[in-house]
Formats: sequence, structure tokens, C-alpha cells
Amino acid sequence: MVKDNQKYFNRLQVAIDAGVTAVSYVAAWWLQFTFFTPRSAGRLPVSTYMLALIFVIPAYLLLYDGFRLYKPKRISGRRVEAGNIFLSNMVGLLLFIFVLYVIREQNFSRQMLFLFTGINFAGLVIERNFIRIILHRIRRRGMNLKHMMLVGCSKAAEGYIGRIAQNPQWGYQVHGILDDNTPVGTSYHDVPVIGGTDDIEKVLESNDLDEIAITLGLAEYYKLRKIVAACEKSGVHTQFVPDYTDIIPSKPYTEDLLGLPVVNIRYVPLSDTFNAMLKRAFDIVVSIIAIIIFSPVMIGTAIAVKATSPGPVIFRQERVGLHNRPFQMYKFRSMEVQSPEEEKKGWTTKDDPRVTKVGRFIRRTSLDEFPQLFNVLKGDMSLVGPRPERPQYVEKFREEIPRYMVKHQVRPGMTGWAQVNGYRGNTSIRKRIDYDLYYIEHWTFGFDIKILFLTVFRGFVNKNAY
Repeated sequence: MVKDNQKYFNRLQVAIDAGVTAVSYVAAWWLQFTFFTPRSAGRLPVSTYMLALIFVIPAYLLLYDGFRLYKPKRISGRRVEAGNIFLSNMVGLLLFIFVLYVIREQNFSRQMLFLFTGINFAGLVIERNFIRIILHRIRRRGMNLKHMMLVGCSKAAEGYIGRIAQNPQWGYQVHGILDDNTPVGTSYHDVPVIGGTDDIEKVLESNDLDEIAITLGLAEYYKLRKIVAACEKSGVHTQFVPDYTDIIPSKPYTEDLLGLPVVNIRYVPLSDTFNAMLKRAFDIVVSIIAIIIFSPVMIGTAIAVKATSPGPVIFRQERVGLHNRPFQMYKFRSMEVQSPEEEKKGWTTKDDPRVTKVGRFIRRTSLDEFPQLFNVLKGDMSLVGPRPERPQYVEKFREEIPRYMVKHQVRPGMTGWAQVNGYRGNTSIRKRIDYDLYYIEHWTFGFDIKILFLTVFRGFVNKNAY
């Protein structure tokens, strides 16, 4: 059974982690007193450092557990796990230094602790990725599988089975589907419908299952009580895969209203005051630094625009920003001067005669966007966020694209998750919104840093910018 295998694997994982932590600690001590500080200069004997391992290993194992490193990770991502390893090691380092301060131990090498933290982080990441590769290969060969059954034929069921079929390394094997409205024998990705929901108890008795996934459509959720009762009676783990993901996002959050669970339709991390302040402070600092660093580039661009085309250097255009409020977005002018009516005619197209020669270059290289650093400094925009649109397009898209207006719950950005994934210029608006919504619901400070980093390599030169 997978449950027994999981217990055995967890014990093995704890033992391996303990070994990696011990080796990392000893390696840090050896490096410190071989290459950085002569052993003769050390005020503490080696026995004192090694004795500390008695406390270090169990403390770190507790930290690993606290940061969810022993949760089942069939579908967990490498980056999430590496992030948790980093956090557990940083907390361990701070606790270690705090304990040394409390016991007034001045001679214990702090530099060795920093070495230990770095080596241990790298060691655990390598070890766990090695184990992950081995498990993926084992599961692709049909071993260490989790045996499942689905209840309900719905879009959620199709999506669930499709993802499992695309990722055999997860080790899920779906044996069948129970549904009252689909003929027996009908298949989804080679998974057959084998009966109705009334057959749940018989199926549980005759099959050695690890998990039941309930994927009923909204109209059939009245059957839940009976199905859940049968699953719990058999001791099989049960999970819900809701058939309303077009309403509830991929990352909803719940609140406890005096014992009553309340599911919020959309989770927006930047609605949290601390997150919003952190992002705004970062925008101010980085925009000031960027303005100073790129001022020669902006001055050169301004001179080129002015020298090659009559009209103002800076082009102002109304866009819709945070909470649907309009603002004036700045750009270096890349087109001939137009009347307001002509300007509203539509997007720029390939070989558009309105674009100047210099304008074509600065649009393709994104140099025309640099004045938006002043929009960021003013607070109209952020460095990272959904790109803002003109009011007439906002009115158009809000009627045509579901959830389009959600993007206005955060400040618009100079660059964004959609842009670094290639959705700029003449590309799918719907796809762009999907990426924008993902960013809004999954925002972290690290995510912003990643997008800025990717912008340097993917975002400046744009083949779709005409």
C-alpha cells in the first residue's frame, strides 16, 4: 500500500536528511579550520563542535518538518521545496546564533555556521532532487503507484485525468470513474466509466484503493454526503476537485467565521497592507536607481526623437490603472503627431506608416517605455504588473473577456508575467489576461524579482512591437 510505503519513505528521508546535515556540519568545520582559521588559533576543541551535533541534528529535522519538507511531494515543485529548504536553514542559523548569544559563547566560530548553512542548503537540494529523479523513474515503470478512483464525469474530471496522463512521474493510476449520467464503458484518456455512484461501497470493498477524488458536477453535489460517508467508512483518503474553476481561482483562500468556513472567490496577496507597502517601497527605490543609471540612454533617445520628427519628445496617453482610475502614461514618442481622433483608431500594425524610423527602433527595443519609470515613482504604475490599456479597450474587453477587470485590483506594470512569456503587442488578449490573473493570485516579492530578471533576457527586444 502507498500509505505504508509513504511511512517507510519518510523514515528513510529523515535518516538521509540527518546524514546530509551531519556531513555538511563536519565539512563546514573542516573548511573553516583548514583554509580560513588555523586549528591552533581555535579557542574551542573539536570535541565541543562535534558535541553540538547532538542538538543540531534533531533541531534541524524539526525545522525541516515545520517547513513541510516531509509532506508527500508527488506533485510539489522543485522551486517550492528549495525555497522551504532555504527558509529552514536560515531560521536554523538565526536560532543557532541566538543560542550562542544567550549562553554567552563568544568563541564558537560564526563564520563556520555560515559555511554550514550554505553547504547544508546545497546538499539538501541536491539530495532531494536526486531522490525525486529516482522516484520519477520508478513510477514511470509502474512501481510506487497511488491507486485512485474518480466519482463524477465533469470538466473537472477531464482536467484531472488529463494532467495525470501528461505526468506519469506523479505515480497516479486511475482505475475507473463512477457516474450516473454517463454510459458504462465510456472512457476519458483510457479511464473507463465502470458504474454509478450507488456502486461506491462495492467498489471500495473489492479494490485496494489509496484515494477517491470526487469530481461531481454542480448539479450532483447533493450526493456528497452519502459518497463521503462511504469513503470515510472504508478509511480511504478523499479529496474534492471542484467543477467550478471558472469561478474560483487556482489559489482560493478560506476564512473561519465562528466555525463556518467561508471560501473567498479570489485571493489577491497585494490587498495585504504589508505586501503592498513592500512592493511600493521596492518600486520607489528601484525606479530612482534606474532613472539615474539609464539617464544617459533616455537623454540620447530624447535627442534622437526630437531631431528626426517634429513634435513633443514625450507622448502622454490615458490608461486605466489601479481601482479603474485613469492616469497619464508616459512614453517617448515613436509616431507622427496625431489628432486625438486618429490616435483612437486602433493598435499599431506591422509597417504602420505612422511610426517613425527612430520610433520603430525604440519600440522594438522597448526604449520608448523608459519614461514610465516616472509613472512608477509617482505611484501610477509599478515595475511589475499587468500592462494598462486605454479606456475604450477596457470597456470592450470587460464585456468580451471573463474576469478581465480583476487586473485592475493591482497597479499596472512596466513589465509583467504575460510580457516575459511572449504576450506583448499583437498577441492573444485572452492568454495575456490568463497570465495576468495568475500573477495577481500568486504574487510574491520573489515572483517580482524573477519577472524583472526575465525581462532583461526576454522582455526588451519585442518582435511583436510594430
